[in-house]
Amino acid sequence: MANRKEQISFNWVGSEEHFVDQLDIQQIGPVAVGRFGGNSAAGQTKNEDGCLVWANAREDWEFTVLLDAHQTAESAELVVAEIGRLETLITEALKLPVKQAFSQLSEILLASFESERFKTACRKVQGETAVLCTARKGKFLWWLSVGDCLLYLFHPELEALGEMQQNHRSFYEWIGKANTFELPVPCFSTGAKELRKGVNHILLTTDGLVECPNTDFSNPLEVAKRFELASNIEGVQALLQEIKEKEVRDSTTILSWIIEVESEATRPGDEPQ
Repeated sequence: MANRKEQISFNWVGSEEHFVDQLDIQQIGPVAVGRFGGNSAAGQTKNEDGCLVWANAREDWEFTVLLDAHQTAESAELVVAEIGRLETLITEALKLPVKQAFSQLSEILLASFESERFKTACRKVQGETAVLCTARKGKFLWWLSVGDCLLYLFHPELEALGEMQQNHRSFYEWIGKANTFELPVPCFSTGAKELRKGVNHILLTTDGLVECPNTDFSNPLEVAKRFELASNIEGVQALLQEIKEKEVRDSTTILSWIIEVESEATRPGDEPQ
């Protein structure tokens, strides 16, 4: 991890350290990073997840990437290296006013993923990875999702209406040996969300959490509950401890942080003042 010019930078891929049978929770700037490599007793031998966290408190943004590879971690390593190569472009984009920042960020990432240079590198790796990129700047959250990692936004007003998961799990989408950016029409989803007034809880997770046996974490409310009487880092710890005890095999990586918004969010036009 490097801390320079008030920017925090962190990245990891499971091939570096696998955390099989071991929980690891760290605070990286505002983001709690939780890692569990799965249980060896259930047959786990390796970790092919990865993540990247950049944060700049002075400029009021975070940029994160979550990866869930299979067969090997080579595709996750490739994507982390590629985004690292783009760090200056991405951080310069995030200095712009929020609308331009997100527009430029999307252009940078898609141009890179669609480049012949990068696609050629993808053909040489073993396996492929789901990739979820997010950026939060001011009171807005943006994401680009390839595959089946999950992005949640927890806020009381949204929960009351049953809205928590922001992206959808999209199967048969990857970057790597199998690469949906090789298609005539690259396949991915992207979106943006206004954060609500008050406490907004952003959480990204790989699918080990929601597919753990004998739990109900496929219900986002069950994920949110673990934070009700706990700090952010304690909530991440509770989630990972529970799936460890329930003998999950798959590795799980969680990125979680809290953003407080003071300004009012959009309300319906016919709401009484």
